[in-house]
Amino acid sequence: MKTTIRLGALIVMAISLVACATPKQTSVAVTAPVEVNIAIPSGGLMIPATLTIPAIESGKTVPAVVMMHGTGSSRDEAGNGYKMLAPELAKAGIASIRFDFPGSGESTASYRLYTNSEAVREASAVADYLRSLPFIDGKRIGVMGWSQGGTDALLAAARDNRFASVLTWAGALEIGDMATEEMRKEAKEKGYTLMTFDWRDPLELSEQWIEEADNDDVLAEVKAIKAPIMMLHGDQDTTVPPTDGQKVKEASSNPDSQWVLIPGADHTFLIFTGDLTAFHLLEEKTVDWFTKTL
Repeated sequence: MKTTIRLGALIVMAISLVACATPKQTSVAVTAPVEVNIAIPSGGLMIPATLTIPAIESGKTVPAVVMMHGTGSSRDEAGNGYKMLAPELAKAGIASIRFDFPGSGESTASYRLYTNSEAVREASAVADYLRSLPFIDGKRIGVMGWSQGGTDALLAAARDNRFASVLTWAGALEIGDMATEEMRKEAKEKGYTLMTFDWRDPLELSEQWIEEADNDDVLAEVKAIKAPIMMLHGDQDTTVPPTDGQKVKEASSNPDSQWVLIPGADHTFLIFTGDLTAFHLLEEKTVDWFTKTL
């Protein structure tokens, strides 16, 4: 079931998810998983997002995961990876929210606004939205990301210690190499440059994006993360070195942090091949991780 609503309307939407108990407490009963398309106002922007809610007993709360997409993608992710993961999390009793960064998916904002720092700000804003919902346990919110979304997830957890668990799919420690010298020169002259792709229209990459990509020391920031971190990588990934995961595990101060390789998988975990064996293993390990850590 899907519907489209605005922030705050969840408790009065027509699908009758919510029944009010007292002015100070709202009791919620959800008999089956449901997806709701929302728009979260934050910092003058509207963040398009999809909230997936598991079945919830009246008076109970559930944990949730904030999902951050990669470069050139959108909230459903490559091959609908996040769209497929969300129902699996819901089966395990975990809510999730996936959202579009500026200029991506249904966002009407300029892509020039997208930087690591903007991604972190939006992740915290989305998590705050989750905390406003009566059926979400605000102390059990995790964050995950794919590729650069993984970079952003690590930075989000380092800069906002309210995230209780972290997970990345092919999370990258270095992203500045996506900008060539020619792109850097153009960005310095115009304030932005074009990042081109084989599968979509070019994106206007800001000079600030390049500066932050060059200057953010992700591995150093990982040391500030108190939450456990799971780094999942395909052992055949030629886009992000799988050993980035090992470096994160070694830098983490949490003894429960892990680095796991998915055998035979590439940067997209073979999701475009039609054989979802590796991807299903990725899903399984993701659901298991958040079940244990949230």
